[in-house]
Amino acid sequence: GYFLEDFVDMLCNQKLRQSWELLFHHSVVIICFGIAVVLHQYVGFALVALLVEINSIFLHLRQILLMANLVHTTCYRLNSIVNLGTYVVFRIATLAWMTRWLYLNRENVPPATYAVGTVGMAIMTPMNIILFYRLLRSDFFR
Repeated sequence: GYFLEDFVDMLCNQKLRQSWELLFHHSVVIICFGIAVVLHQYVGFALVALLVEINSIFLHLRQILLMANLVHTTCYRLNSIVNLGTYVVFRIATLAWMTRWLYLNRENVPPATYAVGTVGMAIMTPMNIILFYRLLRSDFFR
């Protein structure tokens, strides 16, 4: 529900050039979660994918602190450190585990579902690595 609501909100309230990456991300997530919900399969895999969203708490807090012009505060610095830590644990490690699981179970997953999962991981992993680089550059290598 969150991804659908956020997708529609961005379409209605943001310029496409500002939000295309997140719209694309949400599209991939909606498709992958939609398969799990409609087929009643791979629900556990989809739930593991939700671990990634734990980091979103700190990404959103970072955005709020930026909008409040609190970049040079202890709170922002602490959030930056926690944000990167949770990013590694809940985004990068989770995506790595999911990719590994998909690869190890490729013979047990129907070809169409495997293809969607593989494409989804091939899209999400580079997007998250790029975002991690941007966060590092912005918060630690100014």
